[in-house]
Amino acid sequence: MEETLWILQNEIPLAVWETIYVTVLATAFAIVLGLPLGVLLVVGEKDGVLPLPKGVMHVLNIFINLLRSVPFLILMIMVFPLTRLIVGTAVGTTASIVPLVIAAFPFVARLVETSLREVNPNIIEMAQSMGASPFQTIVKVLIPESIPSLMSNFTVAITTILGYSAMSGIVGGGGLGKIAINYGYYRYKYLVMLIAVILLIILVQIFQSVGTRISVKSDKRLK
Repeated sequence: MEETLWILQNEIPLAVWETIYVTVLATAFAIVLGLPLGVLLVVGEKDGVLPLPKGVMHVLNIFINLLRSVPFLILMIMVFPLTRLIVGTAVGTTASIVPLVIAAFPFVARLVETSLREVNPNIIEMAQSMGASPFQTIVKVLIPESIPSLMSNFTVAITTILGYSAMSGIVGGGGLGKIAINYGYYRYKYLVMLIAVILLIILVQIFQSVGTRISVKSDKRLK
């Protein structure tokens, strides 16, 4: 029991911070990579704002689908060389960000694609008829009009990445996943594992609540 108390006092606070750090940073990088790809998936279509060659769109879709189809744990192991190249090591809290981003940005791209497809086509046609260039249409019309949906989908992304971050503990990642596996699974301290799971649920609820609030505030239809 003394060891359990020591873990709760000394290990858990750091693990919570590591989980938040990894989740937020991985989500930010995933959005930076996924947002442009999601935009291309919509505007690059034959009838889109900025049509791209059919072959390019085909390759882009295959690339995104391939990355999305690989289970996260297998993907983590596959990208060990890349992680080691970027971070200098394949294990640890910071190292887990690399596979998290690679796993998440195709998912984010599809979420962005879904959000952009919800924009009223009449608004886009109106902007084009007024002489807006493709870039202006994308930046000043398409993305701003889809912000409420984007915020909602980014919330889905961050909660998904939070779940992935917990799984990274199996292969040396930090955070609450590492605590749950190292102490709860390998050393049979089920109370520690239960507390780690509860804290993960609380973090999901916090991220979900904040994301939902931002989405509602950014929705012009509710004003």
